[in-house]
Amino acid sequence: MLYPDEIAARLPMWLRTVLVGCVVLVATGAGLFGYRYFTTPTTLTVAAGSVESEAIRYLTAIASRLASTNSPVRLKVIDAGSALAAAKEFSAGKVNLAVVRADFENPSDARTVVLLAYAVVLIVAPGTSIESMGDLKGKTVGVGGGEVNHAVVQALTKEYDLARQKVQFKDLAIADIEKALQSKQVSALLVVMPLSEKYLSILRNVLQMNAKRKATLIPIEAAGAIANFAPAFESFEVPKGTLRGSPPIPDDDLTTLRVPFYLVAHKKLDADVVTNLTRAIIDTRRELIAEFPLMAQVVAPSTDNDAYIPIHPGAAAFYDGTQQDFFDKYSNALYFGPVVLGGLASLLAALWKFIGANKAIGSPLEPLYALAGEIRKAGSEADLVAIEEKLDNILKSELSKHAKGELQAGDAAGLSLAAHRLEYLISYRRSQLDAGHPFGPRELSEAIRK
Repeated sequence: MLYPDEIAARLPMWLRTVLVGCVVLVATGAGLFGYRYFTTPTTLTVAAGSVESEAIRYLTAIASRLASTNSPVRLKVIDAGSALAAAKEFSAGKVNLAVVRADFENPSDARTVVLLAYAVVLIVAPGTSIESMGDLKGKTVGVGGGEVNHAVVQALTKEYDLARQKVQFKDLAIADIEKALQSKQVSALLVVMPLSEKYLSILRNVLQMNAKRKATLIPIEAAGAIANFAPAFESFEVPKGTLRGSPPIPDDDLTTLRVPFYLVAHKKLDADVVTNLTRAIIDTRRELIAEFPLMAQVVAPSTDNDAYIPIHPGAAAFYDGTQQDFFDKYSNALYFGPVVLGGLASLLAALWKFIGANKAIGSPLEPLYALAGEIRKAGSEADLVAIEEKLDNILKSELSKHAKGELQAGDAAGLSLAAHRLEYLISYRRSQLDAGHPFGPRELSEAIRK
């Protein structure tokens, strides 16, 4: 049976060097890959879209700030054109994140990261002839944005039985709303938008509101009931005077619905990555509120177990303050790290020995084996004395290694046996020379047989 050292000794030095070099290259490459893996920022793709591309502007500003602060998470923003299209991109698995409205048909693996803003349902009628949902009977209501607000239409139709009252809804592109109102194609307008001055100004311009031209906000008194069977919506009170006017519109707080916009992530997205992203967004929000006032609405989503869209575990860890610190997270690595390093040290030692295996086996025994041949060829006492000096020098050198602990026990035992063998051969050869036999032991035996 051949031992590893013996197998290694039979390999050429160049082959052993190449093998060890390959191992070192693989280990170095693995180390560099690990370093790059843990230090390279994680880039996530996020889809968004809204009227005036406001969501895109928010996310682009956040992405720029993350890059400038060397955040461990970066964002690549994709303009999907609309919030509905962004939700479809997310459902198709084309992006890691998306800005979606809660009333969209969100996939089961969506998990909230932050609540970005609220959009409020406003039903507006030019003039004052329509003041309640009942007054919409037999009339046509324009739906700003079309398909994106179909969930709102369905909820209202179900609660107020608008189909039986022959209320019709007509999808309108944003650019066509003003024309439809002027031509009396629609009697009222349904829009869903944030209550920010920018969007309210757009609505006032579309309605052409002035001192002579008024508009009426229609309350959704059953907002609470709708929220019970359609949990994507919430009941909300529009503050008095939101649309301005004189007298103010509305003239008192008005009940309606609102729907949140969430930044959602796939539930399988790494929790640590989402934790870092959540922290970066919240920190960045404070710096961007002055530029984007609507970002003041960025808050934590519901962490309740029965939330309409569950929160991502990584985001929950940030909001709850339960994210693991360095020692908690890497305790196993810190414990097993020294063991691994010890194993690597042993491996390197074995590789070093592998390269010099021939030396480990040939020294000190191989020089002693060479002396055996010289003893057999010795032709005089002087030759034997010279061989004895060589033997003494080898033994002296190896004994000094043994004293320093550099010589293994097995090598020391082999050295002792070889030394005894050589002393016997020297004694035997000396006796042959004294007896006048010029041959070595083997040659002498063959001569006697002949």
